[in-house]
Amino acid sequence: MIGPMNSRLAGTVASVWKQGDSSLFGTLWVLAACLATLATLLLPGCSDPSRAHAVNVPQARDALKFALDEWKKGEKNPKSLASSSMPMIVQDFEWASGAKLVDYQLLDDGKAEDANLRIQAKLSLSGGQGPSKITDKKVWYLVGTSPQVTVFRDMLRR
Repeated sequence: MIGPMNSRLAGTVASVWKQGDSSLFGTLWVLAACLATLATLLLPGCSDPSRAHAVNVPQARDALKFALDEWKKGEKNPKSLASSSMPMIVQDFEWASGAKLVDYQLLDDGKAEDANLRIQAKLSLSGGQGPSKITDKKVWYLVGTSPQVTVFRDMLRR
């Protein structure tokens, strides 16, 4: 079945070529040129892997301590740290939902992973379950320093 189809197609192409109608071939060449141009534009982006800036470990640790100290002092909104003396973007859902930080402890020096410092902390929180109930929690933070300082609670690690 494939053999007769191929010979029929070849016969059609040959007859078009003999008649001088090159519109089919012109269309194919335009399509091939467009595909070659597209490949030339897209492929160089894949060949040179750019790495993120390495994290500045002391700056990242100081940023996390600053953010947690502000929360402990009673700062109600983590977004307010964007305009603080050490500007940063902070995301912590418990902080944003109104939990109060009674105390914290950084459990290690952290591990630099490309553009982030992954660091574990123990938080003592109150709120949400009554004013006198204090809950201890071990959590992970991802802290970046470039191009802007960021402090994010790592919700995927528990």
